[in-house]
Amino acid sequence: MTSVKEQEAIRKLMVFLQEWDSARKVARSRILDNFIKSNDGKTEPELELEFSQGASLFLARLTAWLRMTYMYSTCLYKLLKSIGIFLSAASGRRYLTEFLEIGGVLILLEILGLNHLKEEDKRESVKLLQLIADAGRKYKEFICESYGVRSLAEFLVTSNSAEAQEDVQVLLDSLGHSNPKYQNQVYKGLIAVLPCASHRAQQLALQTLRGMQDVVGEVPSVLVEPVLGVLCSVHLEVQYEAVQLLKALVAHEVRPSLLKGLVALLTPPRKKAFTFCNETAKDPTALCLREPVLEYIQQAAAAKAVGVLAKESAEVAEELIQLKVVHGLMVAVGNLDHVASQRHASISLEYFVHTFPFVEECIKKALGHTLFQHFMDSPETWYTKMDPVQAEELASNIVDFSRDIARMQSRGEQE
Repeated sequence: MTSVKEQEAIRKLMVFLQEWDSARKVARSRILDNFIKSNDGKTEPELELEFSQGASLFLARLTAWLRMTYMYSTCLYKLLKSIGIFLSAASGRRYLTEFLEIGGVLILLEILGLNHLKEEDKRESVKLLQLIADAGRKYKEFICESYGVRSLAEFLVTSNSAEAQEDVQVLLDSLGHSNPKYQNQVYKGLIAVLPCASHRAQQLALQTLRGMQDVVGEVPSVLVEPVLGVLCSVHLEVQYEAVQLLKALVAHEVRPSLLKGLVALLTPPRKKAFTFCNETAKDPTALCLREPVLEYIQQAAAAKAVGVLAKESAEVAEELIQLKVVHGLMVAVGNLDHVASQRHASISLEYFVHTFPFVEECIKKALGHTLFQHFMDSPETWYTKMDPVQAEELASNIVDFSRDIARMQSRGEQE
């Protein structure tokens, strides 16, 4: 037999639920405000005490309204925030189960793909998915089985909110760890993000891929082209993350194809430095200088990357030499259309010259005493001392160092 106090608590609960059931949008919005203010951070026992052991009855009403209205953004942020109080409640695993049983994960994922919804609504949806993933491996698997990786990757690319993108990164990283059944799916989903137009998404995807190297084992060869592709980004933070990922990848079986592709980027197709623009069409005598083409940006980033990788490992440096990296760096040095290519190639070339005597001998022979001395004195600016003819010889691939290097290397080994 219930006590008078318990009967009163139950009566208050029934009044509260009836108020919710009869309320319209404005009134329900006010109820949600009060609920969030009064119950944020509460544990499962505390919520049950607040609702006279009937908290699940209110959660059921919240999820039912979510199913009916999420496509119309009806108090969606407050609704998701309220559901989050249940899902985050300590010892509240049963709330999580109840939410999953009504198809909660699918609803949250669908919210991410609805273009007319607000970014704050979508970010709150990601936070709820994170709460679900944090509950353990089987919940991570459930999200992945619901095509969650694809939905999250697409939202990472299309979101205009840096905070939301960071939340997605954290969630994808979580799904990629302690989830052996689907970690490769997460890894490939991140690879698919790399060719996108969002530099922030590229940066976050590269960071997450690097963090997953220890759990995925061998790297799929399909990763090589997208990673090298992002080196053409005009955003230095993307280039930085790409180089950091390259440093991790050279320890895997993809190293030969990775180094080969990197060296190939040093010798892009020749392009003219000038192009016609709208003003030129009106006045044929006026030329306007265009921004550096993507191939040149990629060339500069590749020149920087080979230097970083070579300094990390003498073995990698020797493999790069066999792939004719010295020749590629000299081509980049001769690229008068892009100063960054010249600077980064010169700095990387300096390492090879100082580390390998046969490279030094070859470069000295090719440049001549005066120009070589400029190089040794100031590797970051020596290329400004070249005349156009010398630069053209280097950039046009006329000078091939590979035979001389091979001969000098062989001679050095014999000695």
